Amino acid sequence: MANKIKVAELFAGVGGFRIGLEGWKGKSPLSDYKETVDSFYEVVWSNQWEPSTKTQHASAVYEERFGKEGHSNEDISTVDIKQIPDHDLLVGGFPCQDYSVATTLKNSKGLIGKKGVLWWSIVRILEEKKKKPQYIFLENVDRLLISPSKQRGRDFAIILKSLSDLGYVVEWRVINAADYGMPQRRKRVFILAYLEKSTIFKQLKKTLALDWLISKGTLASALPVYSDNFSRQNVFNLEDDIVNISSSFNSLGGASLFENCGLMVNGSVTTLKTVPKIEGKPICLGDVLQNGEVTEDFYINENDIKKWHYLKGPKKEVRKNASGFEYNYSEGGMHFPDPLNKPSRTIITGEGGPSPSRFKHVVLTEKGYRRLSPVELERLNMFPDNHTELEGVTNTKRAFFMGNALVVGVVEKIGLALKEKIKNASKL
Repeated sequence: MANKIKVAELFAGVGGFRIGLEGWKGKSPLSDYKETVDSFYEVVWSNQWEPSTKTQHASAVYEERFGKEGHSNEDISTVDIKQIPDHDLLVGGFPCQDYSVATTLKNSKGLIGKKGVLWWSIVRILEEKKKKPQYIFLENVDRLLISPSKQRGRDFAIILKSLSDLGYVVEWRVINAADYGMPQRRKRVFILAYLEKSTIFKQLKKTLALDWLISKGTLASALPVYSDNFSRQNVFNLEDDIVNISSSFNSLGGASLFENCGLMVNGSVTTLKTVPKIEGKPICLGDVLQNGEVTEDFYINENDIKKWHYLKGPKKEVRKNASGFEYNYSEGGMHFPDPLNKPSRTIITGEGGPSPSRFKHVVLTEKGYRRLSPVELERLNMFPDNHTELEGVTNTKRAFFMGNALVVGVVEKIGLALKEKIKNASKL
């Protein structure tokens, strides 16, 4: 397809956004890589850097799958912006951190985030690029809307205000992939931003906020919702500058002002609680299991079964901390084994390795209890089989990748809806 949307992928991991937008080898993730897709998108630059590891395994997998051309394995906070080619769409699953800011007396515009907070790397790109991307597509954990605990919603308010100051309008939704027929109960907030000079912004400006959020917006078109309580909505303005928002937003405590869905235009926020329109039968954990292909090292030793039962079971017991203080500890039980007739629980980064754990998935097969294989974890995020397989990359590391990844089917659906919005808006 000519005139493709050029994409820059930040915090790329092993390429979840890229597969969702471009497909894999010309095939669609939503079709289980059976149907051909003529992608509207082309990734022209990507960056993956893991600061806590000497060997850059995720970047190595990315390069193995997509090639080295246009890929950066450098700390994004130090990358020269001139290295990043002009692009239409900036995407990334940026880390969830503390987004508070500070200012200096010498420079009233000198807003700096806490050291190592990668949100400010996104802001730096948007500030320094002479040609700003018209569209932004981001993903984060849903607790972003209620963080930090003492000023609930402050971090998200800083992000919204940052984008507003840079000339963007923003819509967001908390989306559970399993609500739309996908195999994992993975709940994440997805954020779309449109530059005020873009054709979509012109279309959005003519639309009532609630209409955009419920039916006419990009996210509503991709993943339909409804609201059963329109009175449960908040409308407010982010009038302060970012420094004041950092120190004063919701400073008295209480619930976050942000619901699971919302829109911000020129600092004016409309946010409400929406409910997914669930259609069709979901893919279940049992549907992704490998049959007879899982090696013996994934099966649980009978001697360890009791430990697994204990860790996953309910508890009410007296425990003692390192100082010798005794306290009452309690927690509810978890399924053991995990049910095969439902979408799986959320994959976590600690999914790999043989040691007993409360949070790792365990399934019961004819041969006994076992953990999930790397291929099964890839399938739960709708990646191609063996996408993360590479010499020198352990099964534990492959599980870590999937704990950090997103469900690429969600990205594909949003990408398809964004494509239609761009094409239709350009005709207006």
